[in-house]
Amino acid sequence: MTSPLRPGWALLSALTVLLSTTGCDDDPPPPVPDAGQQPTDAGTDAGTEAPWDGGYTVLDDPGDWIDRGSFSECRFTVEPSNLESCEDPANFDMSSCNADQLAAIPPDGIYMSDLRGERLLADGGTFVTPGSGGFQLHSDGGPDTLHGLPLGTRMTEGGTFFLSARQVRPSLGDRVVSVAGCETPKPGFITGCYITCTQGTRGFTHAKGTFEAQRPDRTDEPESSGGLQLVSESVVDLGTPVDVYVAQDHAYVVSVNRFGHFGGLTVFDVSDRAHPLFKTSISLPGDSYWNGVWAKGDALYVASADTGVSVFDISNPGAPEFVQRLPGSGAVNVHTVLVEGDRLYASDVTDFVGSTRVYDVSTPLTPVLQQVITLPEEFSLGGPHDFFAYEDRLYISNGYGGYSVVDVSDLENVRHLGHYFYPAFGGFSHHSAVGTFAGRTIAFEGGEFAASHLRVLDATDPANMVKIGEFRMRPVTSIHNMILKGNRLFIAWYHEGLRVLDVSNPTQPRQVAHFNTYRESDPRRREGTFEGAFGVRLPGDGHVYVVDSSRGLLIFNEP
Repeated sequence: MTSPLRPGWALLSALTVLLSTTGCDDDPPPPVPDAGQQPTDAGTDAGTEAPWDGGYTVLDDPGDWIDRGSFSECRFTVEPSNLESCEDPANFDMSSCNADQLAAIPPDGIYMSDLRGERLLADGGTFVTPGSGGFQLHSDGGPDTLHGLPLGTRMTEGGTFFLSARQVRPSLGDRVVSVAGCETPKPGFITGCYITCTQGTRGFTHAKGTFEAQRPDRTDEPESSGGLQLVSESVVDLGTPVDVYVAQDHAYVVSVNRFGHFGGLTVFDVSDRAHPLFKTSISLPGDSYWNGVWAKGDALYVASADTGVSVFDISNPGAPEFVQRLPGSGAVNVHTVLVEGDRLYASDVTDFVGSTRVYDVSTPLTPVLQQVITLPEEFSLGGPHDFFAYEDRLYISNGYGGYSVVDVSDLENVRHLGHYFYPAFGGFSHHSAVGTFAGRTIAFEGGEFAASHLRVLDATDPANMVKIGEFRMRPVTSIHNMILKGNRLFIAWYHEGLRVLDVSNPTQPRQVAHFNTYRESDPRRREGTFEGAFGVRLPGDGHVYVVDSSRGLLIFNEP
């Protein structure tokens, strides 16, 4: 996730984007039968609309990022030796560029970029690496940025398009990022070339290649389809809202710190879904990076990156009262909370391995730590980002480590049953939902960061999980969270908004409804991968609850 990432995730973020400065915005927790209120039929046999016989063809997994070839004839033409050479537009060969097209680019806008790094090998071949980035331009004097950095040079008039930014990093070395636009193959798109250079303690390094940038606003489809209708919209003033939980006719929205705004908890009375009523907000000094939320009975559990897990009493649902910080969580970065039955699972991502803490919540306001599950490091690069509990198994999304299945039927004898490894440039395992289709256990597994997509895995035998289906959106956008209800999969897909897929045949997911929540004109929109729809809930009241990074709490009818 971009700006909301905790400082300790800097290296982890760099492993994914490789060539860019975007990170991974923090994200909400997973569902099971969602919201712990009304059970769904995902745990029985979800394949009802179009019966599936369980047959499939095992699919190759090329990873999240797919190489589409060089994006432009534009090239950085010299061998740079210092940062200054990387900032000089004269070092870009733009002789093949279309000045008329470049002159027509609007003077403001947000763009997201697919970066294709290119390095010549001794045998004449090309070594290709993926990356992502973006830029934001203003015509009203607002702050122009490139890959999240303030622009130092902007040349966007008279048929030239050149941007450059420098980042001063005392411990890692100063860095320069420069891009040269070359053509606009279609409205809202810019292609060209780029270079990134670093002068650090290990000397001077650089990476260069081509890019395709596009405006994230969807102009190629209507705002909504499939009967999805917006019932109400409520602004959240605290930080960036990232997750929501609905209990006792109240929506509990948690937010992370972002862009100088502190996060926390915002509570709405949603007994009238068309007219939510703001009740209260809570933001604590030094403890306001709240990323996940869940409820059981009169207890509300909040995942904090600063202090672990906090418990609130919501017996008066509009006025939560702080009870305690869970024993054993302490000053750790808890990213996600999930309740299944009388267990609370909390993901500790304090280091690159992390752990899953399991609490007994049979008495909801006084959880008792039962077990700490730690997987071998080869499965856990990044720690347990999110998880899904289903039929005595815990399905753990382990960031860069891939996707694990653990038997938790006996907490005194937790067993690792199997693992799905990503291929090279495979991505970041972020979230999943699991159900039974035609007698087979199917996991819908989503990544994060640019180009992430939905993988459909046959997890019937966890030791031999295979990919049997997939669903992709634009290569510059990222999935976030999802919920499986029956044969419908509801996905909060950042810039793509809310997407509803029919997965009655898991090998061929198909979209049946959508709502574009992202609008570039919304307040506080920034360039970066992690903007738009973050969290989604279906509490069983006939509505879908979505939190959007700018628009706040959105309530839809359930299609």
